[in-house]
Amino acid sequence: MIRIVMAEDQKMLSGAMASLLKLEDDIEVVAEVADGKQALAAIEAKQPDVCLLDIEMPYVTGLEIAERLREQGSSCKIIIVTTFTRPGYLQKAMNLKVEGYLLKDEPIDFLIATIRKVVNGERVISTDLAAALFLNEASPLTDREQEVLRLTKSGMTTGQIAKTLFLTNGTVRNYLSSAIQKLETESRQQAVRIAEEKGWI
Repeated sequence: MIRIVMAEDQKMLSGAMASLLKLEDDIEVVAEVADGKQALAAIEAKQPDVCLLDIEMPYVTGLEIAERLREQGSSCKIIIVTTFTRPGYLQKAMNLKVEGYLLKDEPIDFLIATIRKVVNGERVISTDLAAALFLNEASPLTDREQEVLRLTKSGMTTGQIAKTLFLTNGTVRNYLSSAIQKLETESRQQAVRIAEEKGWI
């Protein structure tokens, strides 16, 4: 029996997927959760064979969960499901060596087949996502610029970012200015949006 923890914040989609998976004789959905914190707790409590993770969830994202599981050396197979074809997300998933990376509009039969394949040691990527990987656009931002944009996205002011990173206000402004120029935008908010869309932050 393949034991699965499902983490999906859209309840209707989650319910439909779980119902269809439960029809399979060799698959058992041991937990259905709606956010990243619950997902981590369920994975720890249930020790599933496979975790099916939405990429964007409240509190902790699917990629952050994948990262934690890899750091812990968990044997749980990871399948990321997403509506996004962002190359940055896909590249991070590949770096984390997730076993599956699927678009949500794939047929349920494809998902079921993927679950069985990853349990048997295979990796599966939706065809459209594999194409996006070949077109992967490298981030022009430095690690520090990405970090400053991430903190800007979280709502921090220049002063708060400076304190957090032990930098001067002027240095933070320089990083923001550089990121804005590289992304060809007019404001830090636009730079955050572009970097997020590309999956760079």
